[in-house]
Amino acid sequence: MRQHTFFFVRKRYTLHIDAPEGGTEMETEKVYAMPFAKIYPMLVEKAARKGRTQAEVDEIIGWLTGYSVPQIDAAVQNGTLYGDFFRDAPQLNPDRVLIKGGICNVKLESIEEPLMKEIRYLDKLVDELAKGKAMEKIKRTNK
Repeated sequence: MRQHTFFFVRKRYTLHIDAPEGGTEMETEKVYAMPFAKIYPMLVEKAARKGRTQAEVDEIIGWLTGYSVPQIDAAVQNGTLYGDFFRDAPQLNPDRVLIKGGICNVKLESIEEPLMKEIRYLDKLVDELAKGKAMEKIKRTNK
């Protein structure tokens, strides 16, 4: 049995799985099946601990996914799964590919699974917000 640890906004989730070496399908499916209502408060909490606001987190989510604040609220209230939140995003920002670097010791550029990459993009953006980065730098643009 292998043990995999995922970090979502500094909260640790350890998954114990029976899978062949190199197998990651089970882990990613567990992440996709988590309710957005469980993840969203952690994103807001991480930002708030550093003096940032829920409105700023919503702005980042909107920039990345195209969701409006009422749509984000509906996703929380309706029990939308985290994977579906990204699969059903109204308009993924084409400039999201400008997000580089690492999150939880994983380089974004090395993530091959497209849906996991979208999830990690959001994690990276909220991490930058919590570290005090200016909103105009977080919301990258291809000039």
